[in-house]
Amino acid sequence: MFNKPILTVALATALTATLATTSGCAVTRNQETVGTYVDDAALTTRVKAKFAADPTVSAMAISVETMKGTVQLSGFAKSYEEKSMAEKLARETSGVVAVRNDIAVRQGS
Repeated sequence: MFNKPILTVALATALTATLATTSGCAVTRNQETVGTYVDDAALTTRVKAKFAADPTVSAMAISVETMKGTVQLSGFAKSYEEKSMAEKLARETSGVVAVRNDIAVRQGS
């Protein structure tokens, strides 16, 4: 239905815009340095781009958050296969230190 390359570019653009508008917040709260925050945002973008390129994983239904290289996945998957593939894609992304998979599988979808 959607053109995957266009969806990937749109997703990356949206994530970059989010980074640009929220970059000061993390540093103000002393959660991490600016460099770490930017690295985490780049990791999040790369993981989401992998989701958008994979036919098994819904990039729109699964959220990705990154803190100091640890990626947390949340949201809903249609199957255990989708949940597993999302975790696999995140783990295979260069720079990811660990993955927390909190994706819930919807029963009966």
